[in-house]
Amino acid sequence: MSMDASTERKLLEHARVVSNERVAEGVGLIVLESPRVAHAVKPGQFVHLRIEQGASFLLRRPFSIHRVVGDRLQILYQVLGEGTRALAGKERGAEMDLIGPLGTGWFVPEGTAHALLVAGGLGAAPLGMLVEALALRGIAVTVAQGAPTTERLVARELFEATARRVEISTDDGSAGERGFVTALVERLIAADRPDVVYVCGPEAMTRIVARQALAAGVACQVSLERLMACGIGACLSCVVATVDGQKRACVDGPAFDAADVLWDASEIPPKH
Repeated sequence: MSMDASTERKLLEHARVVSNERVAEGVGLIVLESPRVAHAVKPGQFVHLRIEQGASFLLRRPFSIHRVVGDRLQILYQVLGEGTRALAGKERGAEMDLIGPLGTGWFVPEGTAHALLVAGGLGAAPLGMLVEALALRGIAVTVAQGAPTTERLVARELFEATARRVEISTDDGSAGERGFVTALVERLIAADRPDVVYVCGPEAMTRIVARQALAAGVACQVSLERLMACGIGACLSCVVATVDGQKRACVDGPAFDAADVLWDASEIPPKH
């Protein structure tokens, strides 16, 4: 499931909207018919989507691929700005173009028998393809999912249908435990030690989970969100500080080995 993003051929494809519906509070799921990209994308990768023409849409928007079903891509998106508002208004039959697959996705270490997936809010988006791929390989999957409220839980049905075990926490206690998903993760690692942890969500949460896993001696991968103006590594707008220097989230990530990420500016070695 690993790949070398630098050598993978990127495709420009016209995509047709198959469906576009609200699936949670402020969250939509758009399905695009995009056969060439659908058959090339790997879990954890993304596409760069041109939503509209015009001055406000000169830059493409990056979106994680949530699932692939046949020739179709499923993309979860949160309505936050002009681009995602325009995306939410796309109706069946509308056409857009996209570039993909982009980035380096998740890697499954040799010998993995049990994986823990940690999703915070819309961090569930790049974990959909992964949970299905792991299950197909016979790897036991536990999912820890957190959100502010029940209405903000996304992909819950997919996780419950695919994973061996799903644990949920919400900030307000409206589903599962009351509190942050990081408390669930700490207990799950201690009680049912996984071989690898995959995490995506708000960076404050991601940082805590990464430290929990590494403190327990468990391999951990994180998917990091950055501004991605070009999506192909040319503009350097999406850099991530690592032990090997600055990396580009759009090419070297968005999935990184958590042990390589320098989370704090104080950890970045000075340049001489």
